[in-house]
Amino acid sequence: MGKLIAWNIMSIDGFFEGDEPWDLRLHEHIWGDDLRDLSLHFGEEAGLLVFGRATYEGMAAHWSSDTSEPDIARYMNRIPKLVASRTLTEPEWNNTEVTADPVGELARRKQSTDPPIYIFGSAELVDSLLEAGLVDELLIGVAPVILGSGTPLLKARAAARPVRFLESRAVDTGGVLLRYRVTDA
Repeated sequence: MGKLIAWNIMSIDGFFEGDEPWDLRLHEHIWGDDLRDLSLHFGEEAGLLVFGRATYEGMAAHWSSDTSEPDIARYMNRIPKLVASRTLTEPEWNNTEVTADPVGELARRKQSTDPPIYIFGSAELVDSLLEAGLVDELLIGVAPVILGSGTPLLKARAAARPVRFLESRAVDTGGVLLRYRVTDA
């Protein structure tokens, strides 16, 4: 059975992007050799990458033409991808499938695969998958910056959702990687 791992970066005040969509300047504060190595590890380990539509469109636009990180671009373009969308019908990025039912589709795929499934970004999708009980782990890179405002990574909940600490690790840029197992409520 495959694990579903949600990967994202946030500021120390909890925002995964600034006030505007795709305002990802916080990434500049955490990106370095350690995160590059982690990204390459994702490419070796992942069986599937999952995105919400907005993240998918940004990733597709960037990685299909990126020349600054050829090793990362190579795996991002090669690896199978699933985009959750009710509006996208014809994905243009290679190796991409679309689903309008991400909960059902990912529940099925978790049962039929062994390699980990990674959700990159896609805070709205992560929230719905957390609510459905499908996320097994949260892997969060905390960038050493205070944004002051933006879009929060985790949404407000009616009830607390317990998580179990698995590990933490400082990275070369002063950021921290936090890994949690999501437990049943």
